[in-house]
Amino acid sequence: MKNKNADRRSFLKNAAVLGIGIPSAMSISNSASAGENKSIHSLDKNIAKHAVDAPLSNEFSIFITTDLHAQIHTHDEFFWEADKAVYKKRGGLGVLKTMIDSLRAKYPQNILFDGGDYFHGHGVASLSEGEALIPLMNAFNYDLILPGNWEVVYKKKKMLYDMGHATAAKICANMWHKTNDADNGLLIYPPYWIKYIAGAKVGFIGYTDHLVPKRQSPAYSEGIGFTHATDNVAKYIQYLKEIEGCGIIFVVTHMGLAQQVGLANDPRVEGADFILGADTHERVRVPIQGKFTKVVECGAFGSFLGRLTIKVKDGKIATYEYELMDVDPILYPADKNTLALVEQAAAPYQNEISKVIGYSSTPLVRYFVLETPMDNLITDAVMWKFKPDIALSNGFRFCQPLAVPENKNQVAITNEFLWNMLPVDSTAKTGEVTGMQILDWLEKELENAFATDPSKRFGGWFVRFAGMEVNCTIGKPKGQRVNWVKIKGQALDQNKLYRIVACEREGDPDDTLCRIEKVKNPVATLITLHQVITDYLKTNSPVAPKLEGRTIATDQSPNLLTQLQGTTYEFR
Repeated sequence: MKNKNADRRSFLKNAAVLGIGIPSAMSISNSASAGENKSIHSLDKNIAKHAVDAPLSNEFSIFITTDLHAQIHTHDEFFWEADKAVYKKRGGLGVLKTMIDSLRAKYPQNILFDGGDYFHGHGVASLSEGEALIPLMNAFNYDLILPGNWEVVYKKKKMLYDMGHATAAKICANMWHKTNDADNGLLIYPPYWIKYIAGAKVGFIGYTDHLVPKRQSPAYSEGIGFTHATDNVAKYIQYLKEIEGCGIIFVVTHMGLAQQVGLANDPRVEGADFILGADTHERVRVPIQGKFTKVVECGAFGSFLGRLTIKVKDGKIATYEYELMDVDPILYPADKNTLALVEQAAAPYQNEISKVIGYSSTPLVRYFVLETPMDNLITDAVMWKFKPDIALSNGFRFCQPLAVPENKNQVAITNEFLWNMLPVDSTAKTGEVTGMQILDWLEKELENAFATDPSKRFGGWFVRFAGMEVNCTIGKPKGQRVNWVKIKGQALDQNKLYRIVACEREGDPDDTLCRIEKVKNPVATLITLHQVITDYLKTNSPVAPKLEGRTIATDQSPNLLTQLQGTTYEFR
């Protein structure tokens, strides 16, 4: 058997044929696991094995989960049907396990893939820094996983630990070590993974969102560099085709649907058969055809499972079948062994997270792009506590809804759900800004959500607030979208100072607040948002947050459910 150094020299020689930069643009990270190195550098053994192992058939399936956000239990899920919200029970790792096991039996040649944001989004994940989710992921026997934008939330060392203890292969071609040692400039994970299946050699190239350091607290991604997928995707597609001889290529991404459709229209992805996307929790039920490839995205929170079944001819895709399936507890009774693992993972935190902290008489939901009842609750609580002119909340997407049960007039809000809404318990920070700063900031936030160039769109939605009303036109050019702003019912005065409160983002300059720069008189309150909301609910329950028209877009419905424009896609 070849030694790994010989394999590496062979790899570098082949890479040089395509001009893939070595070492700064392509070197395989020293931190890659032995399994990952084997998948890249010791392909000769696999070639020999598959030369004698005839495939079971000419068909294989990829089962896709993404953006689970550590949702371990069956929960309420939001659907948009006949122009209204409908809530159904979906998800739960026990239910998902039963479903995947049954599908694996039906489609024996398969690959189980997760598209990222697995280790963050629930109290059990946050309180264990993702560790409690490791045995749960491994129980599913994933073949391949991709780091999402929230995998960095516990910082680099913990990301490496959590991802490293997952038994699945990991890939990402645009996350780099940004350090002062020998690892500087090296990829953190291998850029691609190869699988021999159904008589085909299949390659997967991975990318996460290059905007992570801007979207989230800068401290989370310290020591990590990011580049856009277009910097090297063409080289990897060419390498997998011409050097490795892959007949089928998937680009797996955690970039958001708008960015992924933009990538599908970029000539640099020509030769890729599909983009398997993630990040914006979109539910693509019919693949979106770009100019050069197709895009799917498979929902969030373990509420949905994507199935892509490929029929192979001469090592390439002959036909395919795709469906997005509900993870329905009625159709798939929960696997008892998985439920036992879930209970074990949650046990150290159960007493605390099960406490009821308040009640709501309306559903708490965060799916709308412009304004959400859930964030109205959060910003109302901040206004109540600090009495500023404006309370701000980031345009988060994570958190499944909390519906009011039938035949009841309210629903209990627990600490567990509070962790779902705000998995990072940030402290509140106050400051003063001028009306002009507010206008400039709102234009930037609208650009982040609706930029004409998809590569500049953040995966999150528009910023949320209380104390302010914003009228805008999304289709206008950059910097011209805001029509008018009112603060506490009065027209915004560009020269006036306004007091604002928002969560502090770790790693931001002291005078930056919610991405507003050069804030005057910034003061950290040392009061966390969890404390604020708990105190607010204690005094004000039951609450009844709803859409109020805090943000109105003249060219979009207040029920806007996706930032993707210009296609036939609809969120439902």
